[in-house]
Amino acid sequence: MKILVADKISPKGVAWLRQQPGLTIVEAYGSSPAKLLELVKDVQAIAVRSETKITAEVLAAAPLLKVVGRAGVGVDNVDVDAATERGVIVMNTPSGNTIATAELTFTHILCGARPVPQAAASMKAGQWDRKSFSGLELFRKTLGIVGLGRIGSEVAKRAQAFGMRVLAYDPYLAPARAKAMQIEAVTLDELLAQADYITVHMPLTDDTKYMIDEAAFAKTRKGVRVFNCARGGIIKEAALVAALKSGQVAAAGLDVYEDEPLAADSELRKLPNVVLTPHLGASTAEAQDAVGVEIAEQIADVLKGGIIRNAVNMPSIDAAALEALGPYLDLGSRLGTLVQQIAPQQIATLRITYWGKIVDLDVNSITRAIERGFLRRISGEAVNFVNAPVFLQRLGIHAEVVKSASPSDYTELIQVEATAPDGASFSAVGTLIGTHNQPRIVGINGREVEVAAEGKLLVLENVDQPGMVGTIGTILGKDSVNIADMSLSRLTPGGSAYMVVRVDTEPSENARREIKGHPAIKQAKFVQL
Repeated sequence: MKILVADKISPKGVAWLRQQPGLTIVEAYGSSPAKLLELVKDVQAIAVRSETKITAEVLAAAPLLKVVGRAGVGVDNVDVDAATERGVIVMNTPSGNTIATAELTFTHILCGARPVPQAAASMKAGQWDRKSFSGLELFRKTLGIVGLGRIGSEVAKRAQAFGMRVLAYDPYLAPARAKAMQIEAVTLDELLAQADYITVHMPLTDDTKYMIDEAAFAKTRKGVRVFNCARGGIIKEAALVAALKSGQVAAAGLDVYEDEPLAADSELRKLPNVVLTPHLGASTAEAQDAVGVEIAEQIADVLKGGIIRNAVNMPSIDAAALEALGPYLDLGSRLGTLVQQIAPQQIATLRITYWGKIVDLDVNSITRAIERGFLRRISGEAVNFVNAPVFLQRLGIHAEVVKSASPSDYTELIQVEATAPDGASFSAVGTLIGTHNQPRIVGINGREVEVAAEGKLLVLENVDQPGMVGTIGTILGKDSVNIADMSLSRLTPGGSAYMVVRVDTEPSENARREIKGHPAIKQAKFVQL
């Protein structure tokens, strides 16, 4: 079997692969897109870092391809959806760069306090200018960490060693977890108002894009120092430039950018109070060795029919079990994603209950699929079927699995229930229907509904009164949103009713505002599965 090493991973990883019997290793670094299409025609695996783009076109040109391994966390350079459609496993190495990125972040924080790079440049220019490079101490200053995952937690430890007060904003973090780490859990506004230094460690999602923008900078202390070694786009660069020029932000350190490589004429390059590095987060010898060997081992395991580890698009199970469990994995992932979107941000317990024939299967991989589905919009690409339980634990969410022997109206049934700290419960129930095992939602928040578990959904709770179906249809019609499917549910006439509407396109903000503002609508959620 042939493995194409398309980017320079650690030589130790390549050497390890060459020692494995039955594997042929082709190293082709810096190949053009046209050359890459030639090279992939007969390969079973591709190893990349971040340079080579594994597009839908590349995947289509590789009929024998089984696995793409990314030596690092982000899989932005891999078309995961296209890979999944073709049955190609995409794997990453989510933990290998944790310490390297945390240390680089703290290096930037130190350089933001003491202008060492600027002073060094001055010295090399033949100057001796002590007055221009006066700095600050970190001791007793306040560090605000936005996102307290693996890397954010490591940054917190280093800040505490320097005697800093540490605040953290993470809407999914349980207060008990923060307390155990001797960190103050606060709202984002509280963090912005109190922090002397701010560092972000969130994945880039629809919810986190431009999280730190003009409005956020307006809420900070004048002279705050800001750092991003996570993902470009969490901090809005135009807003940061303006804040640096006005003095609202005294200094900044960036390792990632909205567009990479950073444009030669970027205003960020011209500002003297900004330290820039070219995406060096994982660029240590130790981290590169770790992720290189780790991805080599993972690829070899897949090709030999062994355990699948750190997959971002399928569970860590052997190929034979995958075929039997595949439909349940898909259903579970969709139920997890649905519940996360209808529940509040902070959850105490995630309970998964199985009924019927499914209880006789090994439900561990299905449970992981549900957990990953629940975390997908929270933790982004770093979460997979292997580390999902760890991510839940870090957020202080207790996961429970129940195999129920009680009777059910369906041959098999899965319920995902999220319970908030105040005891409020939010749930979704699903099953497989038909000879093709189509995933179906049959219950939401204790109400019986029936709608396909796919696409875009409007989940509405409303007063049970005449004309509500027509009202919603009219609003969506004016917005050019076509209704694909609809399910209605109520307990008693005139009470509270549920309406689940599956739509072809996402309603506009105006349409959503009109729906939520209707006096008969008690709750409205837009969900993307």
